Amino acid sequence: MQEFWQFARRMLRQRARVALALSCAAISAAGLGVSLLGILQIVRIILEQNQNLRDIARRFNDKLPAWLDFASLPENIILALPEGQHTAVIWLVAALAVLTVFGEAVGFTHQFLSIRVVHSTIRDIRAEAFSRVVRLPLSELVARGVADAISRMVNDTTVLAVGLTALLSKAIAQIGKGIAGLVAAFFFDWRMAGIAILTAPALYLVIRVISRKIRRASRKALESQADLYEASTEALQALRVVKVHTTEAHESARFDRINAESIRQMVKAKTYRALSSPLNEALALLALGAIVILASGFILDGKLDTPDFIMTLGSLGIAAASLKPLTGMIHQINEAGAAATRISEITRAQPEAGHDARLPALDRHTRSITMDNITFTYPGADEPALREVSLTIEHGETVAIVGPNGSGKTTLLSMVPRLFDVDEGAVLIDDRDIREVSVESLRAQIGVVTQETVIFRSSIRDNIAYGTARATLEQIKDAARKARASDFIEQRPGGYDAIVGERGATLSGGQCQRIAIARAVLRDPAILILDEATSMIDADSEAKIAQAIQEFTRGRTCLIVAHRLSTVLGADRIVVMDSGRIVDQGSHDELLERSDTYRMIAQHQLVPTQAET
Repeated sequence: MQEFWQFARRMLRQRARVALALSCAAISAAGLGVSLLGILQIVRIILEQNQNLRDIARRFNDKLPAWLDFASLPENIILALPEGQHTAVIWLVAALAVLTVFGEAVGFTHQFLSIRVVHSTIRDIRAEAFSRVVRLPLSELVARGVADAISRMVNDTTVLAVGLTALLSKAIAQIGKGIAGLVAAFFFDWRMAGIAILTAPALYLVIRVISRKIRRASRKALESQADLYEASTEALQALRVVKVHTTEAHESARFDRINAESIRQMVKAKTYRALSSPLNEALALLALGAIVILASGFILDGKLDTPDFIMTLGSLGIAAASLKPLTGMIHQINEAGAAATRISEITRAQPEAGHDARLPALDRHTRSITMDNITFTYPGADEPALREVSLTIEHGETVAIVGPNGSGKTTLLSMVPRLFDVDEGAVLIDDRDIREVSVESLRAQIGVVTQETVIFRSSIRDNIAYGTARATLEQIKDAARKARASDFIEQRPGGYDAIVGERGATLSGGQCQRIAIARAVLRDPAILILDEATSMIDADSEAKIAQAIQEFTRGRTCLIVAHRLSTVLGADRIVVMDSGRIVDQGSHDELLERSDTYRMIAQHQLVPTQAET
């Protein structure tokens, strides 16, 4: 629960709203106490039939402590009060009506301010969590899972909001009213109120034991819901694959299995919550029975008058009614405690290295890129993805990297923009270890185009300019022309301002890739990384795209993972990888002559272009 209270303290950043909300809750509770005292006077007037407003005012003066004598009513004001018992009842009821309206208005103000405070706090927590997630090391995010991170940012913060609302908006108000009822009960008869208080330890024990079980079950339920997010996201994003392979039943069964576990844990938590209510009510009824036995003896012995007995029971009933919802609120807070623990695991996570403002900037690349005996293992993997890889690439050189699937090609390229940090060895750019410079200055001079293009639900213009916010429309159009994308863009309704669907749904695969190439062109990078960048280009566009890439790579260092034979032949050097190692490098003809691995790749993986077939 420590994490929950840490998040709850964040509400204090809005001190003015919190202070006003608490003041309103206190005023509302005080109004309840005053109302109970007013009702007592009405009961006395009706039952004793010898009271009027003047008698009530004089009794008020008599009960005031000496140090509050200044608050006593002057006799001339007392004499000005109307006489008559029925008139007194009317005046008291009218006063209570005004007090009730005022109390409800103050109570609404407390609720409104509390809701504003809670949801402003949740907004900030979500923003912080998202900011931290996008700055996590990629290896950690891969290990956690994207769906899990989304669940924590969206679902868990919603549960946390329920707990914070229960604390500030409901619990404080109910506690205030409960205390007001207990104070009034002690004022009327301390003996009966004392018996009611004796049930508190037993109630606390019941709530404590059940709350612990609720917190444990709630955490498991939240984890199951994260799995539910993951299963549904994977299936829906890959819906084409699911349909083509007719695995709808398999995915439905997987979803049902995870859904059932999530519901089982939720039912478990709700069952514990339901169990607490009858236990608390049983304790309350036992306390009531003891109070009635005690009170009947006092009344029969003449030690307790009827009005005080009625008002003591009424005050205790109001206190119980006010405090009873606290059990449910405590359980909501415990559920929020489980969510807070999961959220704090994100907000406390260390961001990826390299964002320290004190790190020097990397000058624009002009000499070489060196992989110095690097080794890297993915989190949770048994075997390294890269093993003692050493490679030097001169500025302006185009290097094609080939190898069987899983040989480490994409992983090797990921080391250059520092998407992952090496376990051993170092990556050097112009003889500077990239771990010793700011990651922003490193990535600012790298352009990347991958096989799986990323297109956002926005305009084509924004997609090309993504990461280059200051680009002008002319620069964007120039980048599109160089990527051979301008023709299809200008033919679309809206042109560069046309909105594309989620994940590029309104574009073909080739069009998406050309937009991604235009995005890289616009960055004017010193280092260009192409990971299967032309794999989805149609045959008609292939030659144009290859020409565009060849023109753009002049004077830049270019690293290519390729499956096109023309791309490999156009490279200055070919690097062959297998099982995370570099097994050979050289020209196409040299490798065909001496490398069995490259010969197999050339025969089975390198696809000839249309012109070559």
